[in-house]
Amino acid sequence: MGETNHQVLVTGGAGYIGSHVVKELTRRGYRAVVYDNLQTGHRQAVKNAPLIQADLADIAGLTQAFQSHSIHAVMHFAADCLVNESMKDPLKFINNNVRNGLHLLEAMNHGGVKKFVFSSSCAVYGEPVKIPIPEDHPCLPTNVYGETKWVFEKFLQAYHDAKKLDFISLRYFNAAGADPDGELGEDHQNETHLIPLAFKALLAKNRLSIYGTDYDTPDGTCIRDYIHVMDLAQAHILALERLLQGGESATYNLGNGNGYSVREVVATAEKVSGKKISLIEAPRRAGDPARLVGSSEKIRKELGWTPKYPKLESIVQSAWNWHRSHPNGYSG
Repeated sequence: MGETNHQVLVTGGAGYIGSHVVKELTRRGYRAVVYDNLQTGHRQAVKNAPLIQADLADIAGLTQAFQSHSIHAVMHFAADCLVNESMKDPLKFINNNVRNGLHLLEAMNHGGVKKFVFSSSCAVYGEPVKIPIPEDHPCLPTNVYGETKWVFEKFLQAYHDAKKLDFISLRYFNAAGADPDGELGEDHQNETHLIPLAFKALLAKNRLSIYGTDYDTPDGTCIRDYIHVMDLAQAHILALERLLQGGESATYNLGNGNGYSVREVVATAEKVSGKKISLIEAPRRAGDPARLVGSSEKIRKELGWTPKYPKLESIVQSAWNWHRSHPNGYSG
């Protein structure tokens, strides 16, 4: 795609998913502007886009961003996302994920911007009563993180009903993998995701903890739905295009539709790396459902989303390629 006249503000664009989306926006001819406080994001992850280092709590900074750039749409990734931390420090999550999100909506309103793509989460569903989980599944979050995402989705609906914006909420399952070009990858200071933890343990010759081996699953470990980060990025572009073309507001799941157990993921990591991962079997973590698998039939049907990397092995391989070449993350 050639140059477009659409400029997109990407909050949290220096983070894991946001940076991959910024790269895809740029590749497709959009002009991205990244707004990130770099609390968990990385300056090195921002490629070919201006970076505004500021916080969403900074209302003057937000207002300035909309005055300085001709923004046509917003993609909102900036959020705290560690489930355990949300239970220990709920106010932090309410402030950042809800209050600061409302600052963003108000700045958009003042700036006359009405197109909004929201990074939501399958955590809004809570304990699944149906697998794979459809979008009309009851939303009964079991942690503060999921509650903040669900509350913000309800605010988006209220703004839409008041004719202040059009939005698409994308409810992710487990984002994983890395940019196939090797430029971008997953580098969290406090890593909680299984695939990078497996490779960090392998590279540092440490042991990997698996939490819970007595679930009602074929091998006793939790089953999760993994989706390649570049397939997530593609979905965000489709959502943006839907809104820019005047399409209706909507909510979509983003998952693979397939579940893989912790042991299956570890076995795949061992296969692609050719190395054995030493394990520690630890007790279950509170609030971890046995199975979380989502149905993405709606976005496939309505937006034509077709994942390019549906196989677990290709997802894990891309992650291994990045971690092997960046053993210390973006810092070296």
